[in-house]
Amino acid sequence: MLDTSARLLRLLSLLQAHREWSGADLAERLGVSPRTVRRDVERLRDLGYPVNASPGTGGGYQLGAGGAELPPLLLDDDEAVAVAVGLRTAAGQGIEGIGESSVRALAKLEQVLPDRLRRRVGALNAFTVPMLRGPAPSPVDPGVLTELAHLCRDAERLRFEYRDHEGAATRRTVEPHRLVCTERRWYLVAWDLDRDGWRTFRVDRITPKPPHGPRFTPRTPPADDLAAYVSRGVSTRAYAAQAVLRLVVPLHEAAERISPSAGTLEAESDGSCLLRTGAPSLEAMVVHVMMTGFPFEVLEPAELTETVRTARDRLDAALARAEGPDRRTADGAGRTPGTPSGSGAA
Repeated sequence: MLDTSARLLRLLSLLQAHREWSGADLAERLGVSPRTVRRDVERLRDLGYPVNASPGTGGGYQLGAGGAELPPLLLDDDEAVAVAVGLRTAAGQGIEGIGESSVRALAKLEQVLPDRLRRRVGALNAFTVPMLRGPAPSPVDPGVLTELAHLCRDAERLRFEYRDHEGAATRRTVEPHRLVCTERRWYLVAWDLDRDGWRTFRVDRITPKPPHGPRFTPRTPPADDLAAYVSRGVSTRAYAAQAVLRLVVPLHEAAERISPSAGTLEAESDGSCLLRTGAPSLEAMVVHVMMTGFPFEVLEPAELTETVRTARDRLDAALARAEGPDRRTADGAGRTPGTPSGSGAA
């Protein structure tokens, strides 16, 4: 038996292809009971498709005026709005030309929807302006994206040229596994045959070099949660300095300010959470953590605690200079600004 969505699509196609159908004929074609046909007809009417019914033994179902020109697109209010929102926000996914494509797709969507839904989607399109966070990413060629997706699906080896963050290019041969999309970037998770291990590649730095193949037997992925795996890679493993900190706030509160590309979060039973993150240096790490605005405790490495102390002393010295000599004498207790005052909790 067809599921509900597929059955509705088939029912609408039958009504478009024939002038009139009896309930029994439709039930036989769809493999359902006449009662289910009646419910599906009501569903089509709720969606705005004009289906007329004639009573009696000689009666049946007929698509009303204008219905024959409607293509078989079945979206209720929530589904239509969801598609429209998805198309509007697609411009922020870093795919080259996707903004213009989204506008064209929205225009086509409006043309095929019933009037009631067309007005709702049209209003959403006309009165919504997307606000994108952060700098614009390097655009991803949609052709490259689909090529990689097909190779993942078909389990075919991929050959490509890869540019690192300094622009140096290398040739790679990999077994592609999955594409992962973060807030603004796309990544390919693949087994690197030359390096004999799992690697994550930014798609905007990939230039495919066909021919591809041969086919391969997919390996066990590096993690069950590939999104978390990529997040750890781009937020932690990619940096020279790495750290684990305890944030004294619940996980959901921390997640509002710390994106997956900035670090990975793990809830603790006492209502706090762990942050695993990376930075170019320990000094940059201190700034990164301070900017979250959350109280924190350094768990590792120990060197980060010393870096926090150094930053604290520099800030103390800056405040003392700003507040004048009277404050330095009263509050410093003879300590020269900029010198450590002993150990303290980070």
